[in-house]
Amino acid sequence: MGIVEEINQAHRELLDGERKVVTLRRRYEAEVEDVWDACTKPDRLSRWFLPVTGDLRQGGAYQLEGNAGGEILRCEPPRLLKVSWLYGEDPGFSEVEVLLSSQDGGTLFELRHTAEVPPEMWSDYGPGAVGVGWDLAFLGLGLHLSGAPRIDENTFHQTDEGRRFITAACQAWGRAHETAGGPPDRIAATVANTIAFYAPEEEPA
Repeated sequence: MGIVEEINQAHRELLDGERKVVTLRRRYEAEVEDVWDACTKPDRLSRWFLPVTGDLRQGGAYQLEGNAGGEILRCEPPRLLKVSWLYGEDPGFSEVEVLLSSQDGGTLFELRHTAEVPPEMWSDYGPGAVGVGWDLAFLGLGLHLSGAPRIDENTFHQTDEGRRFITAACQAWGRAHETAGGPPDRIAATVANTIAFYAPEEEPA
């Protein structure tokens, strides 16, 4: 399966309330225990996502290198992980929940990110601001579980395949936004803004 086709393997939903909830759901051809280990063992997590440090148990704190940190709110191996997801000086409410279940000999992976989003950021970017980041993480996990080489996060957006993947992910979140009742006239702008953020055009030499 090509990288761009990975987009169609995930189902995306948005609950557009006072707190925004983005949900991604897809099946991986791997056992639940293997997927759980890939998401919770530091040595494996760093191979497809980011290095993590901290007291990695329920009630402990964690920090992803250069990204979010927070508290491990629930940890029920190998099915459920819930953490606060805090980034920046004044992040507000933000939590991520991962649910794993067996499906057709593989694993159904569901991720829900619930957050309070500043109105101006939501108006400019919509759900794609966080959703595309999770799409890239889902891609990384899928490659890791299949034994395929890791993408280079620093240059992926500069490749034709990377730009197609990011554009397709942004458009998919635009459709999820429309399904959730978002204004069509604004959705086109948020999709364009999100593409420009994740895959900016190269400056001419």
